[in-house]
Amino acid sequence: MTRQTANLGQTGISVSALGIGTWAWGDKLFWNYGKEYGASQVEAAFKAAVEAGITFFDTAEVYGLGESERLLGKFTQQTDIAIDIASKFAPVPWRLGANAVHNAITESLNRLKTDKIALYQVHWPFTFLISQETLMNALGEEVKRGRIGSVGVSNYSAEQMRQTSQILAKKEVPLAVNQVQYSLLYRKIETKGILATAKELGVTILAYSPLAQGLLTGKYSPESQNLPDGARKVDPRFKKEGLEKIAPILRVMQELGAKYQKTPAQVALNWLIAQGDVIPIPGAKTAAQAIENAGALGWSLEAQEVTQLEQMSRPWL
Repeated sequence: MTRQTANLGQTGISVSALGIGTWAWGDKLFWNYGKEYGASQVEAAFKAAVEAGITFFDTAEVYGLGESERLLGKFTQQTDIAIDIASKFAPVPWRLGANAVHNAITESLNRLKTDKIALYQVHWPFTFLISQETLMNALGEEVKRGRIGSVGVSNYSAEQMRQTSQILAKKEVPLAVNQVQYSLLYRKIETKGILATAKELGVTILAYSPLAQGLLTGKYSPESQNLPDGARKVDPRFKKEGLEKIAPILRVMQELGAKYQKTPAQVALNWLIAQGDVIPIPGAKTAAQAIENAGALGWSLEAQEVTQLEQMSRPWL
């Protein structure tokens, strides 16, 4: 099977065209880690993903308070296949100056049991007492030092991306990615200029929640009494009215899925890949979910099908 890859912006770094988000690995606050699934399930998810050709994993120092990085570090030690890891810096108020950035990277590298990670992102744009200038210059230095391969941001607006890109350019480091929420049921990055600015600057979009936290899997319908676990229980989108609103687009996804022998989730992920310079990073808590995610690779929706889904999902612009 030929491995499908995508570039991280204009950095020359290429990774698998679909990644796995590891927020749920070790996280007890949102995801019930340790109750409904645990280390053995996420290890099986890791192995299944790698076997299916997915070798790009996105984590963060705050996921499971470092546990996600620790688990990923342990799993990568047990495979000979090269794994590309993306992690994130949390710009919390008590972090001051460039030193805080260097120390955070040291700690992440230790948990990940590696001396270099492919991509290091700033988790959110509120920088409190550390300026974007200080932050980006410190990250630019880390690229030069070779501890990180590239610099990214997460949840940044079009304007913040532009500013960040300009600061990094002075260090001759391109801004690689902006990690934002993006799916057929959440298309605000198109109306807020984020997607257009990313294309203009040559920045890749990492799409988190690409399955809208499970809404696009077809697992939840107005008829079924199937409720999600954790914090999603109170999300109005999972109530009967919310599910009725998305039923028409799910029907089309099921029809397209039948044509390609794919699931609605695989159709949803394939639609994102079709946007160009977009890498979806769905979560996977089990081997079955990792295998399903991988089924979005190796085929393509036709142009008119991409357009049809675009038109049907306009209420979510």
